[in-house]
Amino acid sequence: MIKKMFEPIEIGSMQVKNRFVVPAMVSNYVLEDGLATEKFIAYHEEKAKGGWGLIIVEDYPVLKNAGGFKTLPGLWHDGQIDSHKILTTKVKAHGAKIVAQIYHAGRATSSAITGERCVAPSPYADPVVGETPIELSQEGIDEIVEAFGDTALRAKKAGFDGIELHGAHGYLLGQFMSPFSNKRTDRYGGSILNRARFALEVIENIKKKVGDDFTIIYRMSVDEFVEGGLKVADNRVVAMLLEKAGVHGIHCSNSVYKSAAEFGIPPAAGGHAWSSNLTQEIKSVVGIPVITVGRINDPLIAESVLASNKADLVAMGRASLADPHLPNKTMKGAFDDIIRCIGCMQGCIGRNSIGLPVQCLVNPMTGRESEWHLDQADHKKKIAVVGGGIAGMQAAITASKRGHEVHLYEKNQRLGGQWLIAAVPPTKEELSSFTVWQKHQLDHLDVQIHLNTVFSKEDISKNFFDEVIVATGARPFAPNITGLDLGHVVYANDVLSGRTDLGHRVAVIGGGLVGAETAAHLSGHGKEVTLIEMQAEIAKDCEYGVRLFLMKDLKKNDVIMLTHTSVEEILPDGLMIKNNKGKIKKLANIDSVVLAIGSKSVNDFRDSTYKVIGDAKEVRRALEAIEEGHHIGLTI
Repeated sequence: MIKKMFEPIEIGSMQVKNRFVVPAMVSNYVLEDGLATEKFIAYHEEKAKGGWGLIIVEDYPVLKNAGGFKTLPGLWHDGQIDSHKILTTKVKAHGAKIVAQIYHAGRATSSAITGERCVAPSPYADPVVGETPIELSQEGIDEIVEAFGDTALRAKKAGFDGIELHGAHGYLLGQFMSPFSNKRTDRYGGSILNRARFALEVIENIKKKVGDDFTIIYRMSVDEFVEGGLKVADNRVVAMLLEKAGVHGIHCSNSVYKSAAEFGIPPAAGGHAWSSNLTQEIKSVVGIPVITVGRINDPLIAESVLASNKADLVAMGRASLADPHLPNKTMKGAFDDIIRCIGCMQGCIGRNSIGLPVQCLVNPMTGRESEWHLDQADHKKKIAVVGGGIAGMQAAITASKRGHEVHLYEKNQRLGGQWLIAAVPPTKEELSSFTVWQKHQLDHLDVQIHLNTVFSKEDISKNFFDEVIVATGARPFAPNITGLDLGHVVYANDVLSGRTDLGHRVAVIGGGLVGAETAAHLSGHGKEVTLIEMQAEIAKDCEYGVRLFLMKDLKKNDVIMLTHTSVEEILPDGLMIKNNKGKIKKLANIDSVVLAIGSKSVNDFRDSTYKVIGDAKEVRRALEAIEEGHHIGLTI
């Protein structure tokens, strides 16, 4: 069924074995010296082992002070070449092609990162970063043009098959190209030809230094999605100019920093392959290969993009974090074994945005390829895992892969725990794909599953278990509010699991992520919803992109959101609420009240000999729960 994705393709002098592309993603796996670390190398090598045809390595600044992050790989001086040659040698040994993405952040960085004022085409701050840049002089432009060429040459010496010029996402090449950031009136400003001049000079300098046998890809934001920014019509012209200048391929992304959360790296609420129609606009005017990107997490979706002639290659960034072996599994037809990205943003963008090394919620091995190894256990044990949520299932999977005999006990009739109800709200449906994957693994590994079974301490000695892993999760927290025992008061878990019916007018108490998503679910099904939160913001602790789409949904469905508000009493027909000024009033005509105040751990096995993981240990996010399940399976 998957044919086009496995066809080889030439990009310049580079023959790529298939159409699966890993785009550049900042991993924070290197130190400030820019040298390739063992962690960084192993992370990329794992994708090469997994069958990806083209791996584009992230964000090599062309100058030491040109990066948008503190810990980026570097080729800004010759002393960095050797460490990156180790990277390219290991990646290429598995048949993948490897390209270095090189860039200058321009105004999309700050002195807190680089140690000095940023530079840009014009002295106007990026609206997200907020630091006013120095306007580049001709001398400064010339220096950076030379630096691009020098970095490209170092990339060639380091064994890369080519370079990708990062002209997307509001970095310096794109800043010159875009009227959103370029307000110049000299030879680099005004017309589209003038605004493209800087990029064309960079390309000319690179080709002069590396020759014609070194592949150059240019990454652009086809639509910047900001007022006054580049649009499709502009970039059709830009693409034609780039092809004429000798670029061998174009990588089509979208957005600048201001629009990135919605259009650059969208969460699950963003549609699959949503930007492929924009890529097709570029493909229609050039004869060189074009790469598309944009929440493509399934090989079948990737195949459909190629079949509809919207692109020549498909970049699947977060999909490669979730499963670095996706191409090989696809080739074998093992679709049930693919771990699919769920668009949660927790381990990737959530950690990246605060400078932490990237992880993946559904794949705890991401970033640990050089540290964690799934080896057979020296001593095989009989293990009981108590609790069939995502943490318990992950512990059972990993322990079983290491050769242990694993018994999984779940008191309910279904595996999945709270993850099942987490997948109910709008745009969260893909969470269930991870449950399906875990259950498939358990079946394949022959883990013995005991549903509708309450595990007791007597079972330990009766069944001769060597180890017990407690993953009993959490239960909803009951606040100290008068009226809690009234018949129309229910918990969010009961609503999302479909165990209860509600009236038409609903009040949801608690505006965290669970409460907000429950409100979105109810309002989307025709209920009139009021959401009440003591804090200043709704869903304030979730990832920015997730919250952006969630808030849009709540507003679209006319959910009334009361912040700085506490509930003093629940009445048969309403609520007594108090605002932050101490004023109390009645919220009348409420048919049902939903509690979403939070959760507390459940653990009836208070014994230091048991291994406690997930919410049973401490209520946190799924990222930590799955990581703990995997880690205990590796070490037990």
